Amino acid sequence: MEFIHGHNQPVLVLSEEQSWQLLSHTSHGRVATAVAGNIDIVPVNHAVHNQKLFLRTAPGNKLASMAINSKVAFEADGILADEAWSVVVHGNAELLEREADIQEARESGVTPWIPTLKESWVRIHVTSISGRHFELGEQPEIVD
Repeated sequence: MEFIHGHNQPVLVLSEEQSWQLLSHTSHGRVATAVAGNIDIVPVNHAVHNQKLFLRTAPGNKLASMAINSKVAFEADGILADEAWSVVVHGNAELLEREADIQEARESGVTPWIPTLKESWVRIHVTSISGRHFELGEQPEIVD
């Protein structure tokens, strides 16, 4: 995917479509949850399917947090030698229990990173998505 920045504009605000494309081409991100005044952010593997995010995880604090408060934020990014990008999603997490919902999650292709059992499935219904693309470089000199 090619990004066209304006002259002297190293930060490009991405469209929703561009943000979805970037998000669907990576499988690692971070999900942020908030429960009882505590905010937590943890790395997760994910996949995109039908403009929904799917996570596959094991029982624990992350899953419990999403069960208590379904409002989540999710962030994924990529960093190369001379460019970077970041996509942020806000939405509502739904712990999947029905077989039809779990089948949709399986169709997303989400797979665990590490060799542990991860049989809990989460679908994030996205309420907003935004992204930025960055041209990396040195800070400009201040000219008087």
